Amino acid sequence: MSSTTTETQTQHTGVDHVLQPERSQLGLLRPDHSKNVLVDWLTTVDHKKIGVMYGAIALLFLLVGGLEALIIRTQLAVPENDLISAQRYNQLFTMHGTTMIFLAVMPLNAAFFNFLVPLQIGARDVAFPRINSFSLWAFVAGALVINFGWVLEALEMMGLFEASGPPAGMNDFVPAMGWFGYAPITGSEFTGAGTDFWIMGLQILGVASLTAAMNFVVTIVNMRAPGMKMMRMPVFTWMTLVVSLLIIFAFPAITVALGQLMFDRLFGTSFFATAGGGQPILWQHLFWIFGHPEVYILVLPAMGIVSEVLPAFSRKPLFGYAIVVFSGAVIGFLGFAVWSHHMFTTGLGKVATAAFSLLTMAIAVPTGVKIFNWIGTLWGGRVRFAPPMIFALGFVWMFMMGGFSGIMHSSAPA
Repeated sequence: MSSTTTETQTQHTGVDHVLQPERSQLGLLRPDHSKNVLVDWLTTVDHKKIGVMYGAIALLFLLVGGLEALIIRTQLAVPENDLISAQRYNQLFTMHGTTMIFLAVMPLNAAFFNFLVPLQIGARDVAFPRINSFSLWAFVAGALVINFGWVLEALEMMGLFEASGPPAGMNDFVPAMGWFGYAPITGSEFTGAGTDFWIMGLQILGVASLTAAMNFVVTIVNMRAPGMKMMRMPVFTWMTLVVSLLIIFAFPAITVALGQLMFDRLFGTSFFATAGGGQPILWQHLFWIFGHPEVYILVLPAMGIVSEVLPAFSRKPLFGYAIVVFSGAVIGFLGFAVWSHHMFTTGLGKVATAAFSLLTMAIAVPTGVKIFNWIGTLWGGRVRFAPPMIFALGFVWMFMMGGFSGIMHSSAPA
């Protein structure tokens, strides 16, 4: 009896030993309680936890950007309002735009990327989990640097910190030159340390975005489950791949522009200073070569989500899967060819203006294709109006309104 029991225990232990790695891989084991919960989250490399943290940070900065917008709208609510000074208004305008684009929508997309993509392609995690964690905390560092000026201004107002530098109104610790940073307004003779914080913060955010994008490209290309070919991937995963490639090709332009601006401000170069032979319009070109693909970096993930939600709540497959995927890729490609429609009034000349006007009209074609595919998905389906479906339908309608106005605005004479 003793021998039999011992043998049974040995066999049972052996089975446990064999199953242990599988259970660990599937997340079936209990979490490690040897770590403090806070330390566990701050040091995690789990893609789901990183996704949750990206989402929480995005919602935090959505509130920050919303508060800045609320103050702006309150100032504009009545004539001759003296709620805030003109300089403070410029600061809030600059920080609201920067916050909403770089610190709210982009991390919100990253939250969905991190949480969903490995699950959708059947991967255990992203290709480089530690780099994924680095991307998160680099993003946090960039966000703190951009907003650090508010801390210095608060300390100065409380009398705990005394500023010294250019004349009054020039030594502002919060950027006040518009979120687009047009030269020559960003010159050191016009703006103070806030612009330097803005430059450095955006550079750090660029590092975070580039590393994350490369991580997702490798993950999607190399770590799909056996049998999942590219044209079998979920549409959201496809849009993640397209957006990651857009980031890789678009961010170097703003990186170069910010580097040149930093050299102009701190080391006496003249990339954008006309007095030294520079060209302020160079900043506009470099900024919008990044800025317009950024529009699609922000919206393509939402299109991917809508392309998943509509079929699920219409209870039928997505109409024209291949066309939806191809149109998303075409949108990304054409996004690099329309940047100068932001510059129609800068005197580029008739040929350039006509070319960018036509290309801007052309980009309406793949976006319109998506609308028709979504309508085709709804047509004949057993539609269930659950909250995700209502939000998705709201997106389609709002995007149509924006698209119609975009077609009109693409006409340079208008």
